[in-house]
Amino acid sequence: MFQFQFVSSENNFDQHKLYLFQYPVRPSTMTYDDVNHLAAKIKPKQQRVELEMAINTMSPNYCRSKGEQIALNVDGTAYDETNTYSAKLMDKQTFSSIQATTNTSRYAAAVFRKGELHVTPLTGILQMRPSFSYLDKADNKTREREAANEGGDSSQDEAEEDAKAITVRFARPESEQARQRRIQSYEFLQKKQAEEPWVHLHYHGVKDGRSDHERQYLFCQSVDASENSELVKTPKEYLAMLMPPLAEEKVVKPVGPSNVLSMAQLRTLPLGDQVKTLMKNVKVMPFANLMGLLASGTDSTSALRCIQQVALLVQGNWVVKSDVLYPKNTCSPHSGVPAEVLCRGRDFVMWRFTLERSVMRKEITSIIKLPPEDVKEFLEHVAAPRVNRGWEFLLPTDVDFIKKHPDVAHRQHMLWLGIQSKLEKVFNFSKEDFMPKNSPQPGPVHVSGEQRLKVAQERARENQSSLQKDLDTKRAGSSVHVKQEPVSDREDEPMDTSSPSSSAIPNGSVNGYPSATSPSFDHTNGNGGSPANTSSPELQDFVIKTFRKHFVVTLNEFKRLLNLHLASMPVGRSVFHSISDHMLQEAILLSHCKQIMVPFPAQTTAAADEQKVFGLWETGEEFDKHRRLLFDLFTKNYRVRRNMIQAKLAQELGEVSKAEIDRLLNECCSSHAGMWYLKGTIQS
Repeated sequence: MFQFQFVSSENNFDQHKLYLFQYPVRPSTMTYDDVNHLAAKIKPKQQRVELEMAINTMSPNYCRSKGEQIALNVDGTAYDETNTYSAKLMDKQTFSSIQATTNTSRYAAAVFRKGELHVTPLTGILQMRPSFSYLDKADNKTREREAANEGGDSSQDEAEEDAKAITVRFARPESEQARQRRIQSYEFLQKKQAEEPWVHLHYHGVKDGRSDHERQYLFCQSVDASENSELVKTPKEYLAMLMPPLAEEKVVKPVGPSNVLSMAQLRTLPLGDQVKTLMKNVKVMPFANLMGLLASGTDSTSALRCIQQVALLVQGNWVVKSDVLYPKNTCSPHSGVPAEVLCRGRDFVMWRFTLERSVMRKEITSIIKLPPEDVKEFLEHVAAPRVNRGWEFLLPTDVDFIKKHPDVAHRQHMLWLGIQSKLEKVFNFSKEDFMPKNSPQPGPVHVSGEQRLKVAQERARENQSSLQKDLDTKRAGSSVHVKQEPVSDREDEPMDTSSPSSSAIPNGSVNGYPSATSPSFDHTNGNGGSPANTSSPELQDFVIKTFRKHFVVTLNEFKRLLNLHLASMPVGRSVFHSISDHMLQEAILLSHCKQIMVPFPAQTTAAADEQKVFGLWETGEEFDKHRRLLFDLFTKNYRVRRNMIQAKLAQELGEVSKAEIDRLLNECCSSHAGMWYLKGTIQS
């Protein structure tokens, strides 16, 4: 180890440009120092250099006949001053340069002399390679000879051409965008490079005196090294320059995995993002598997809350929501269909799997009317093809999750009812259309008489308080004359003979709740066989708040609002366990509301629930009279004009202000094409 003085000869760099030439096609032991250099030229701005070097034609490795043939092809037989090979023999070759790098600020040439290291920065690093432009010249000569042979004798047979009119056109002004494209084009760049003139140079060999003189510029001319002020760095600073801290080289990592999941990186994200990323990649997963993928110690309640935001429950397993896979303002990569349409189609596929294990692809396509590629993608997310069975759901029903989390399963069931209602309107179908005609019946359950008696006594004790409240409510409201519909055709409810310890999920259930094909499902009332047919105080309170806000609601719309209300309740709080249609209607009629018998036209497409219209009949305000007169008007026609409403109110109540009419219409009606309809009765 020894110490030496570092000297920069950068002062000489301003007047003399230093280039490094590399010859990559020859080994370093075979230099061109002893080869005769015939010519040299350079384009300084482009840093482009061309060298002409002589070829040793007397070498035993040189084929003279080939050399003569190449010269003949390039120059032809005629002698001309512009000939490439004046000796009629290929006796030289041209080397053309390309830039090895465009940034040479990190490169320099160094010379060590008398304990001093002299460093000179490089202007350019050029790689010299053989040029074969003479072959292009030979091809041009061949084409010229062929053209001359073809058109040599044709001039004698051609008649003089008639004079023709010439149309003069002026170029349009060039736009800025067109100008930028023209400047960036390859043709323009080639033209600009050709415009720079060649500067011819004189070549001096390695042992020439002029070369020795030029080499002196590699040494610093200043004797005092203190003038090199930029090189006064402490060892610590110099080491920091050579090896910068790792913080400066930190690479920003992607927020989440793209195609391949990195579990270590995934667990650095918030819990909600972890669940969302996993569900987007896996598409369908049991809750137990999700907990296994999350970090140990993750709270299952928090994970359950997160997964409900990005997934829906299908047969006890979680399937990612459609709007997570197809965000707003995106489209299908296969067909370009908007994301909103894709979400509706995929929701229909998922809903079908809540009813049965297998579906047919053709049936799905005929209803949602989307391209086959998109339908296949929907099915591949959650199902697998089976011979003679269509597409079967990927995972078995997770009965354990439904038993462990009945409140979550019930909430998801209510969500699916809301989704089903929307899908029925969009695709114009009924749930009964997809019910299997020969559904398997559950096997008989053997329960002893003692167990039946015990179950009946327990249920009687549970329902005693609610039945008493319902009776008191009916007695209190007997003074109000309210028209009520018949609730059920059945005279009594069948006793539930299942054992209280039995936890099996009944056949035909949807997410653990009875479907329309289940033997315990009441087709008259939509009831799942629950004995709790009386409306609870919580349901009564929800009815009152809903009608105080909307005033007129169809049964179908009320069920949708109830589903949204149940879905917004926190996890673990389940107030309504089993609600039938007749319970909803009974609760509405007991809340000072009345059914309005709207005479829908014979060709109406409204469903049965959409034709049941209820209005707020009594609030204790003076404005109740206006509302009753309006309801009476709509019992004669399903749509009316404003002047008819105004005339009816004036006839019964006298002078009515415009503000009162506007309030009445705003609370109870909707307008379409100049006519007024009760809310929810406008037919699309």
